[in-house]
Amino acid sequence: MHALNKNRPLRRIVLASAATVSGMVLLLSLKPHAGPALAVGSPAPAPTSSSSGASPGTTKAPATGTSTVTGDSVQTRWGPVQVRVTISGGRLTDVTAVTYPTQNPRDQEINGYAIPQLRREALDAQSARIDSVSGATYTSDGYRRSLQSALDSAGL
Repeated sequence: MHALNKNRPLRRIVLASAATVSGMVLLLSLKPHAGPALAVGSPAPAPTSSSSGASPGTTKAPATGTSTVTGDSVQTRWGPVQVRVTISGGRLTDVTAVTYPTQNPRDQEINGYAIPQLRREALDAQSARIDSVSGATYTSDGYRRSLQSALDSAGL
């Protein structure tokens, strides 16, 4: 005998009600990601300048030939991304993420593994031609664009 037999309307009502309640419980248990309006990175530091005629955001140490340049702040879907590079002897020696999304635990988790990978790639490539980190596409794009602006400002 079929469960939805027309001779047993009460059984059909009970099954339809149970399915509806189960569907509503599943639907209400979904938790959306925080909206982009809530994602705010750490504040960008004030740009520094030097007496050697460098542009704002650039610090030069004339005796060592080392310069530090802060790239543009790039607004991504989840918040701003900004990097600072250190160049010594015409080579990229350090890349630091100054600002990146850290508003919620998911942002912290993603960027906790993405930022070090992006840093390693930039130092290995000695340029902004780096691969995106899987799962951190927006951060990777912002990092790459800010890195390129810093390298452009440094003349590399």
